[in-house]
Amino acid sequence: MGIDEYGQWARQAGGEETTEDSPDTHLAILALSLAGDVSEVGEVVKRRLRYGTLDRERLAYELGDVIYYWARLCAASGVAPSAVLDESRRHIEARLAKRVRSS
Repeated sequence: MGIDEYGQWARQAGGEETTEDSPDTHLAILALSLAGDVSEVGEVVKRRLRYGTLDRERLAYELGDVIYYWARLCAASGVAPSAVLDESRRHIEARLAKRVRSS
């Protein structure tokens, strides 16, 4: 499944479709859910630092939750997930090139 196909699926999953006109409460729930799952990713990495082991299965599971909420927020923005990724790549490449030039 491609990222845009996943985005189309995610926008309708969960009972209430996510659109550009979604109410503020819907957006808040998505954003807070994303933040909560990012925190779960952090917990997995923290356990690696503390105990020396990485639960890769749990990490992948939590990253799946992160991408789900991210994809729904892409739908709320009206921008396809692939376009968000393309723009992110351009910004990061420009930032990295700037670092190399200033070194």
